[in-house]
Amino acid sequence: MVRLNDLSDNPGANKKRVRVGRGIGSGIGKTSGRGGKGQKGRAGVAINGFEGGQMPLHMRMPKRGFNVPNAKRYNTVRLDRIQAYITSGKLDHKGVIDAAALVAAGVIRRPLDGVRLVLGPNAFEAKKVTFKVTHASAGVVSAIEALGGKVDMPRVEDTAADA
Repeated sequence: MVRLNDLSDNPGANKKRVRVGRGIGSGIGKTSGRGGKGQKGRAGVAINGFEGGQMPLHMRMPKRGFNVPNAKRYNTVRLDRIQAYITSGKLDHKGVIDAAALVAAGVIRRPLDGVRLVLGPNAFEAKKVTFKVTHASAGVVSAIEALGGKVDMPRVEDTAADA
């Protein structure tokens, strides 16, 4: 039977913090393990990339690439995932499947800047499904249209006019 007064941590579970600067007899007094004088012996040191005045390595390396500041973020959804939600009854394939319908069904968490459809490893079997998405790969469009469905995407001119 376990009693409250018998409970204790495993040996070594709690380690006391080292109290530095408590006299020379403690072994970590005076300089508190920081060595002699200088910048690193003091508080607030932030010299991780500093190389003593020489140009630091991260600044000597060539910079490549570019981050677009206003890049669009899309939800990438595979067709086999949509098929699983249609099969389970969480997604209605008779209506138009757009970002709002995918959020309501729980396929995606939030619409972001749009939805991008891609092919998955499994086949898509739902008949006559209409998608209204931002982007779909050519394979997705051909797979959906082969089953009698339709993919409605905005034209490039439409999105350019919005910007």
